[in-house]
Amino acid sequence: MSLSDQNITVIGAGNIGRALVGGLLAGNCLDPSQIRATRRNQYALEDLKKALPGVAVGTDNPAAVKGATIVVLAVKPSNWLAVVKEIRDHVGPEVLIVSVLAGLTTGQIGHAFSPNQPIIRTMPNTPMVVDCGATAISAGSTASDEHMALVQEMFEAVGNVERVPEYLMDAVTGLSGSGPAYVYMLIEALTDAGVKQGLPRPIAFRLAKQTVLGAARLADKTNKHPAILRDEVTTPGGTAIAAIAELEKHGLRTMFIHAVATATQRSNELSQTSD
Repeated sequence: MSLSDQNITVIGAGNIGRALVGGLLAGNCLDPSQIRATRRNQYALEDLKKALPGVAVGTDNPAAVKGATIVVLAVKPSNWLAVVKEIRDHVGPEVLIVSVLAGLTTGQIGHAFSPNQPIIRTMPNTPMVVDCGATAISAGSTASDEHMALVQEMFEAVGNVERVPEYLMDAVTGLSGSGPAYVYMLIEALTDAGVKQGLPRPIAFRLAKQTVLGAARLADKTNKHPAILRDEVTTPGGTAIAAIAELEKHGLRTMFIHAVATATQRSNELSQTSD
């Protein structure tokens, strides 16, 4: 089972779906003729056509899934069941369903399709738009190792992939799925802090975002524990250790832990309300 032999349909090609298709094309994983994508919004549809030349783009979900070997569900979680009811009679029992729906389990999705439908749940994040995504994947009970390999290859076209058991997917949603929002708030806060100290806002913004980008790259390249990298910045009686003491006094670490826990809980609640 090879990815290059697949015909993929992305239902709801918003930011995530569009980025996935773009990564598959940029990596020469598939020919544009092997991909279809749908959007409901007519204005967004025109932009999609321009962004993905050669890809069949439209609004007709049932027509789009005919002949597909992989169907990616990238719609809003609130609309998922209506979309599944619309397409399930046109999806064969051997077609692989790939979900990017937050909070929806493979069991819930499988119940809406045929009993033996292979389903893989994923949780990507928005940096996949620039090929720096972090995606976790987990297999439903009827998905095979070959199915998992296909989906891993798909999402590796737009970043890194981790395989996790499904019971951890809510935690993934809380950490990396929602995580970019926390980082953007950090960049914004650092920018404001620089402005408060007299830096012009454009300069403060450029310094803040480059600092976050550089720190992340250094952690990635060296694979050192964050505590070690932090210690390499701090000197006895210096500026960094003074700032770190202030951050610890205000509970920065605890705030992040609670934020991830809250997002994880919300993801779990979404699965309960989608039954």
